[in-house]
Amino acid sequence: MRLELRVCQHCLEGDHGAAEQKTDLLEDMVACAEVIQEHKDVLDLEAVHIRRVRDDEQGKPAALPVVAATIQNDQVVLNDTQLVAEGQDGNMLLYANPDDILTVLAGNVDEISKVVPGDVAVGLSGIGAQIVSEANLGADVNKER
Repeated sequence: MRLELRVCQHCLEGDHGAAEQKTDLLEDMVACAEVIQEHKDVLDLEAVHIRRVRDDEQGKPAALPVVAATIQNDQVVLNDTQLVAEGQDGNMLLYANPDDILTVLAGNVDEISKVVPGDVAVGLSGIGAQIVSEANLGADVNKER
């Protein structure tokens, strides 16, 4: 199984006029993905890719050939934030909703924390902690940054 998180590098850095909440949410996603990447063997993951997409590139996936798109002003626009999970059977799940992406990633971090000794929790932002707590994963969301 493989995972690939794609995020907009500019939004992650607070550019593009992104709201502070969006930047916080993207930082939470990347932090969770980094923990998953570090402990991928615990989850039986073959690979975890974190792709930071910039405006000056085509934004192709790093490993999993799936890109979500939406229609804006009668034009097809590629989503700059998505999570793709490839299962052992080759089927791919695409998460394009930021809340869903964080929920899936936080759930994986929670599973890792049950197996790995020591603290692997991610200090989520206020908005990230709220999203995860509403998902009721059983994760400790009280550890804020």
